[in-house]
Amino acid sequence: MTDYADLTRFIAERVVGEKDAVSVELQPRGRSTIVRLQVSDADMGKVIGKNGRNIEAIRAVVRAAGLRHHERVQVELKDHK
Repeated sequence: MTDYADLTRFIAERVVGEKDAVSVELQPRGRSTIVRLQVSDADMGKVIGKNGRNIEAIRAVVRAAGLRHHERVQVELKDHK
């Protein structure tokens, strides 16, 4: 099994300014896995990107890694509330 949390953390740390604020949690849910990504409020715009391009690219890479192992993986952004 691939560690989707490490992959997501690796990509997110390359995008954000505050690398220490990156937090990733895995939540298995039936036949799929949800990866929850949390970054600082200041870096939220960098992770989302213009028109959501950065977060969609992160989701595509992690989803592709899951497909290689016949698993369904979703990446979600977590708010600081």
